[in-house]
Amino acid sequence: MHIKQISVSLSNEPGQFLAVSENLGAEGINIRAISVADTADVSTVRFVTDDPDRTIIVLKSHNYTVKETDVFAVEVPDHPGGLQAILKPLNAAGINVHYFYPYLGRGATGNAIVIIGVDRNNEADEVFRKNWVKTFGDEIYSL
Repeated sequence: MHIKQISVSLSNEPGQFLAVSENLGAEGINIRAISVADTADVSTVRFVTDDPDRTIIVLKSHNYTVKETDVFAVEVPDHPGGLQAILKPLNAAGINVHYFYPYLGRGATGNAIVIIGVDRNNEADEVFRKNWVKTFGDEIYSL
């Protein structure tokens, strides 16, 4: 199951993400997962919120350039090597994982959740279904 990830590019200066957080918090929007990749001048902030559509509206109203991407929120078995349950089937299908980062919470089974960005979402969804990988909010999958 795809979920929406929001990305913004911020100048790499103190207080830039604080402003984003304050704008979203003032609107009652909760950030549930976050990843920051920085260079000397710019940081790319990827995040998942509890209301992505409102997040986009709020950020655009404050003149941020917003990028929306479909990603997966996937439960990971909580044991050594647990990521292999996710990564091996994707690798076998030739699907490239561009990035992943933790979700701030646990799934229904108590396992950790990671956000995964891949190069081919439709094929990844089929791989997850075929291999019974549990995606966040999708009750048909199990670990």
